Amino acid sequence: MAAAIAEERAARGSSSSSESPAVDVKAFDLPDFGAAKIADATQDISILRDVDLKVHIELGRTMMFIEDVLKLSEGSVVELDNLAGDPVDVYVNDRLVAHGEVLVLNDNFCVRVNEIVTGPQRVSVA
Repeated sequence: MAAAIAEERAARGSSSSSESPAVDVKAFDLPDFGAAKIADATQDISILRDVDLKVHIELGRTMMFIEDVLKLSEGSVVELDNLAGDPVDVYVNDRLVAHGEVLVLNDNFCVRVNEIVTGPQRVSVA
């Protein structure tokens, strides 16, 4: 590199005293990063198998005045914007991931996933 600088100065024909002194430059070899082993994708995902996620099912929504919320008691009915039988939304970590239908299995409520949400529909609740 220093030789190249000296050749450039000679080609220009300038050797004025205002130029900085020659610097000792050494070549630097970078390691070949292309030879690095890429981990198997299934191995990477396996470490996530025991991570807890917050999952909630949304039957519907409504708007209520504070006065109406304060009047709620056991047996009160809150009307939602969805009809009975409408698809419910499945959220994972506050992100819409699926639509499904409510079922009863062994006296417990459950949700059958009917559609996985992709693209612009997949938004955050918060």
